[in-house]
Amino acid sequence: MAGVLDSVNQRTQMVGQNRLELLMFRLRGQQVYGINVFKVREVLPCPKLSSLPNSGRVVRGVSHVRGETIPIIDLSMAIGLLPIPEEQLATSFVIITEYNRKTQGFLVSGVERIMNMNWEDIMPPPKGAGKDVYLTAVTRIDDKLVEIIDVEKVLAEVSPLGEDVKEDLISRGSEREQGTLPVLVVDDSSVARRQIERCLNAIGLEVIIKNDGKQALEYLKEITQDGSKGEDHLSMVISDVEMPEMDGYTLVTRIRENPAIRDMYVMLHTSLSGVFNQAMVKKVGANDFMAKFSADELAERVMEILDQA
Repeated sequence: MAGVLDSVNQRTQMVGQNRLELLMFRLRGQQVYGINVFKVREVLPCPKLSSLPNSGRVVRGVSHVRGETIPIIDLSMAIGLLPIPEEQLATSFVIITEYNRKTQGFLVSGVERIMNMNWEDIMPPPKGAGKDVYLTAVTRIDDKLVEIIDVEKVLAEVSPLGEDVKEDLISRGSEREQGTLPVLVVDDSSVARRQIERCLNAIGLEVIIKNDGKQALEYLKEITQDGSKGEDHLSMVISDVEMPEMDGYTLVTRIRENPAIRDMYVMLHTSLSGVFNQAMVKKVGANDFMAKFSADELAERVMEILDQA
């Protein structure tokens, strides 16, 4: 038990300080990619893969890891590159991750190191990159460009989630009084923004979208510069955790420090899984935490919050 508490304490020390640990890896070629260590369960040499009938083309097979059968996704193929050659599997690695309540392995050609970084050094992708790019952010380490992959986009294509809200929830939403204030949604993934917006629109809520914590905080300051309170303009804030420039934990910390917006209801809605979330949420002062993504659960939780308010 002491070991678990030490691990929680170690990781939560970064919470609210706008920092992350980035695991760097390669696919094909020399380009370096990154993934947040919080989403990584373990890294291991590529295990024996068994074929999985009717699986997507980017799923190279399944493997039994610590008593669990895990699909192994060729991350190179998933983002539109050539697959890792069969003859290179013996020297390749699998990054076991937890996203959106699911466990999966990403096949990569090589793993480099872990870097402790500030989210301020993580930038959104270049605007000219296009809407179909598989990146949520980029950064520079040792004068090399490191690309952070939009894993939610990858997983949405490999194993699509149901995005439709149940009819009874839609009916309940339509019975709500008109004039409910908009919900501010903060997320750097275009796929996640679309999912959340569609869900909230289905229950009759207007949505305002910002792509990262910095944008959201600037917006909150702007709407309250006349002396009003945040809750005069918005019913609640739903924020992702992992975002370039300012993460969700730091956003909550800044909200709680500002008298004009500190009483706002903030839900952290994230693909991060694991035992650390509740400790983190408590530390920064968020009102609620919810793991991505279930349209019905999100719709129901939001309506409960609004009813209580």
